[in-house]
Amino acid sequence: MAGSKYAYVRNFELPDPLLPGTFMVFRLDGHSFHRFSDEHNFAKPNDIRALQLMDRAAEDLMDQYPDITLAFGESDEFSFLIRKSASLYNRRHSKIVSTLTSFFTSSYVFRWSTYFPDTPLKYPPSFDGRIVLYPSEREVRDYFSWRQTDTHINNLYNTVFWALVQQGEESTTQAHATLKGTVSKEKNEILFSRFNVNYNTLDARFRKGSTIIREEIEEQLAQESPTDAPAKHLRSRTNPHTRTVVLHCDIIKDEFWDARPEILSS
Repeated sequence: MAGSKYAYVRNFELPDPLLPGTFMVFRLDGHSFHRFSDEHNFAKPNDIRALQLMDRAAEDLMDQYPDITLAFGESDEFSFLIRKSASLYNRRHSKIVSTLTSFFTSSYVFRWSTYFPDTPLKYPPSFDGRIVLYPSEREVRDYFSWRQTDTHINNLYNTVFWALVQQGEESTTQAHATLKGTVSKEKNEILFSRFNVNYNTLDARFRKGSTIIREEIEEQLAQESPTDAPAKHLRSRTNPHTRTVVLHCDIIKDEFWDARPEILSS
């Protein structure tokens, strides 16, 4: 088909391919989620419904894109590992970021009423996305170790902070002042001595975040119809022989990675 005289404007579009043979890590962050969580009355310091909704949207994204081998989430963010051999959208940076971000956001809105049946959305939530390239397995593992360490640091602070506010009857300003300059040991001591809370016994979901992987399912199970499936995520839409599984475990130590070499495989 012949182009019109206006087609020259396409020459202003710049190519944005991502370097081949590298791992892609796609990270989503909620935009202005402090306000969003306040407007929708999220429980503090952690709202299990909100975290489960994030997990479900992440699973939907993994079901849609088989090149995603791992996801890790905390609070209002999720990181996705895309295999280094992936040719997704010809590795076009803007195409990958815009499409995956919009799909995740759409899923979050679509699933909202399942997790918040009594809380209508007051306004549309939004997420921003970015991609960082990593050359080797070491950087990938260090990236996810960084995110899980950040999960622990943030959750410990928030847990103590809201204990001081909700149970200790401190103002938010006073609570920030109480915690200023404290290290982890001191925060744990405040929790235990003042509120009789052992941080290490709290739900692992809060302390370690959510790690989503794929696992093989038995052939007989894979042949069942969706209506007969005993689990809500029996199969991936892109691969009927796998399903996504949400874990709340340590992903810093070697054991996690040694048991799942397919995550970093090409």
